[in-house]
Amino acid sequence: MNSPASLSEPNVLAALRQVIDPEISCNVVDLGLIYGTTITETKVTVQMTLTTPGCPMGESIAQGVQWALLGIEGVEDAAVELVWDPPWNPSMMSAIGRAAAERH
Repeated sequence: MNSPASLSEPNVLAALRQVIDPEISCNVVDLGLIYGTTITETKVTVQMTLTTPGCPMGESIAQGVQWALLGIEGVEDAAVELVWDPPWNPSMMSAIGRAAAERH
């Protein structure tokens, strides 16, 4: 069985751009927190990290990612895997992410 057309990595990343790290006021994609996505039929799994292992908003951000995934048409199951390797660093941010961090 093939995935619905809406289940593509660009659509997943577009949905994840709606998830904002409240401490930096930037989305998780442009912050460089998303390390990978896996789409299997109607399930999406995202491998992501946080800016620090002790991030006080970590649980909230991971929950936001899961909700964003479940909001994509055709997604019936979503999983968020927090990983710490490689450790996040500011060089992982996109130009948009760096601009948001500088404004904050």
